[in-house]
Amino acid sequence: MAAGAGWNAIAGWLRHARGVNETISTLLLTFFFRHMPELIRQGRVYLAQPPLFRIEVGKTIQYAQTDAEKEEILASLPENRSPTVLRFKGLGEMLPRQLRETTLDPETRVLLRVDIESQLEADETFHQLLGKDPAERYRIIMEDASFADDVDL
Repeated sequence: MAAGAGWNAIAGWLRHARGVNETISTLLLTFFFRHMPELIRQGRVYLAQPPLFRIEVGKTIQYAQTDAEKEEILASLPENRSPTVLRFKGLGEMLPRQLRETTLDPETRVLLRVDIESQLEADETFHQLLGKDPAERYRIIMEDASFADDVDL
């Protein structure tokens, strides 16, 4: 987001670090897609993405968005350093200070802009996920289950 842009200029919400509880994001995306698509087309809808990992070495703290980024940080540490790695599973596991520093601060946060690549595909996906036919949802879940490589239950 550009410096100085007010929150009244965009719509945004926090999402969990790793797809945990995507139900809320799906419902909000559906709302904007169905009732305020112009905001999406204008590039004014964002998701605030918190980090997945907190890596602490002595007094130095780094955050990583992905497993690969975490591994890169760990590999760059001197061999004699023993890091403490904390994996966030959801926003509720972050202290208010951590949430402010990583997800709310305009200088350090990661905002994911919501785009519609294909109006038809997006409409079909929302219909499948939120439509009245539970068999359709079940079919999608079962077909895509093989893509879920790191699910926390």
